Amino acid sequence: MDWKLFTSTFAAIFVAELGDKTQLAALSLSAGSSSKWAVFAGSALALVATSAIAVAAGEAVSRFVSPAWLRRIAGVVFVGMGLLFLLKKGD
Repeated sequence: MDWKLFTSTFAAIFVAELGDKTQLAALSLSAGSSSKWAVFAGSALALVATSAIAVAAGEAVSRFVSPAWLRRIAGVVFVGMGLLFLLKKGD
């Protein structure tokens, strides 16, 4: 196993998931439930399932598009989204 890749993936996903709507949904579900382990197991399984879909999609896309182009495309998309959010008029 590539431990460096494992560690960097864990750190990136862990930080990205802190305080997001998924964590807040799990918090509110567990606050209103008597079975905290069921909420934990359900939320953990959901995160594993969505991660599995993302990994499978990434593998499928990488068969047709080189990793260098994927990084470039992702960079352009992130910059574009950032500009849209910055230039968006307030509500």
